[in-house]
Amino acid sequence: MMREMDDAPVIIVDPQPRTLDLICDSPTRARLEALGRLVVHEDGRMPDAIVDEHLPRAVAVVGQTTLDADRIAQAPRLRAVVNVEGNFLPNVDYEACFARGIHVLCASPAFAGAVAEWALGAAIDLCRGITTADRLMRARRERYQLDGNRGSFLLAGSSVGFIGFGDLARALHALLAPFRCRIAAYDPWVPDELLQRLGVRPAGLEQVLCGSRVLFVMAAVTDENQGFLGEHELSLIPPGAAVVLASRAAVVEFDAFVELAEAGHFRAATDVFPVEPVAADDPVRRADNVVLSPHLAGGMAEAFLEIGRLTVADLELVLRGLPPVACKRAERETAGRLRSRPVE
Repeated sequence: MMREMDDAPVIIVDPQPRTLDLICDSPTRARLEALGRLVVHEDGRMPDAIVDEHLPRAVAVVGQTTLDADRIAQAPRLRAVVNVEGNFLPNVDYEACFARGIHVLCASPAFAGAVAEWALGAAIDLCRGITTADRLMRARRERYQLDGNRGSFLLAGSSVGFIGFGDLARALHALLAPFRCRIAAYDPWVPDELLQRLGVRPAGLEQVLCGSRVLFVMAAVTDENQGFLGEHELSLIPPGAAVVLASRAAVVEFDAFVELAEAGHFRAATDVFPVEPVAADDPVRRADNVVLSPHLAGGMAEAFLEIGRLTVADLELVLRGLPPVACKRAERETAGRLRSRPVE
């Protein structure tokens, strides 16, 4: 019996900042347990001694465990690494994994629907001035009917631009279909043919900025685009436009973003900030022309449970000798270029 236990495949579960209960309902956990013996650690990061003890028998690592080349060499049976936080982090030696044929996956598609729904809600809020009207009414300064709607406009039929057209943008694109918007997108990592197939007009960065009455910023952070939407680029956005920042704060010069919104150049909503939690005295808290959301867009119970379902679905495939299809796969050309910060 001891020999059978020693030979049993191991799945290391090191999910901080998640927990297994957060990402797995009972049926999903049962499917995960059927794949191997779980070694679970949820009180902070799994200690190195525990990781190193179980790596030789591990067929999968679920979590944000540091896996350098030496550790990967200790894991001859390793088939898959699944990040359940939502980013490809720099604590994995991707080249060593690629050389061994180890699949490195990220369950970030689980958040796409939730973030898209928030972004749509934020856009409608900005177009129609919902939050602004609420603030005015509470201050007894409201204006009624057409007088209160001056400057507002319908999302339906508006020109919409996307900066970045990955999983988040594609989920939002589907939600926008009933609004019959004219949609353009800038994403140097997505070919024009794919955009056109989806009914989206490919455009340069300045074209999207200048031509969008509603702008969604949904680009991932890379080693090439940090702060690429600076004051000059943001000033190209048409006056009165609605700007929704839903991906990562690092892609914009955040101070300029807030200052231009406060100056009335455009209306803005953001779910992300350069430092989170936001400091109590951060000036952004006083920005009346910015709708603020404390990183709530993707943080839904349904999204967290989807992480578990996507993870287990791909592990079931990989351990049968098939390629993963549910999670996002790390690609040799891009994995090392991503720069999203870990969740605190």
